[in-house]
Amino acid sequence: MPDVVSPEVRSRMMAGIRGKDTKPELLLRKALHRDGFRYRLHARNLPGRPDMVFPRYKAAVFVHGCFWHGHEGCSYFKVPATRREFWEAKFAANRERDARRRLELEEAGWRTAVIWECATRRCLAQTVRDVETWLVGEERRLNRAWE
Repeated sequence: MPDVVSPEVRSRMMAGIRGKDTKPELLLRKALHRDGFRYRLHARNLPGRPDMVFPRYKAAVFVHGCFWHGHEGCSYFKVPATRREFWEAKFAANRERDARRRLELEEAGWRTAVIWECATRRCLAQTVRDVETWLVGEERRLNRAWE
């Protein structure tokens, strides 16, 4: 199926997609801040530049978009029908990079969490509670998606 917009329009649309300060990230940040948690944003000195860094808890949180990070089994993720090979390679590279960055952080002694976009869309209050519990707890990893 051909694209419904011209290549120029598609290029402009894709260029407008943000890499940080996304809606799911802002929702989670505001809720955590309201509950008294303080953090740094997009720490350049850490692998993968986590979306939120909680130095007090030695914890890093990534908020992943379900489409861009290839969230398997999620209704918000579907490989586009056009240029399928390109997109599959892109999603595989994104997943591999995400796993590598998370491992680098953990080897440096950081605890890591991945919060998926679907969790912020469908059950934000529970997701916030899960992150808060994880932050003050001892668990090394958290991977929160809508179930």
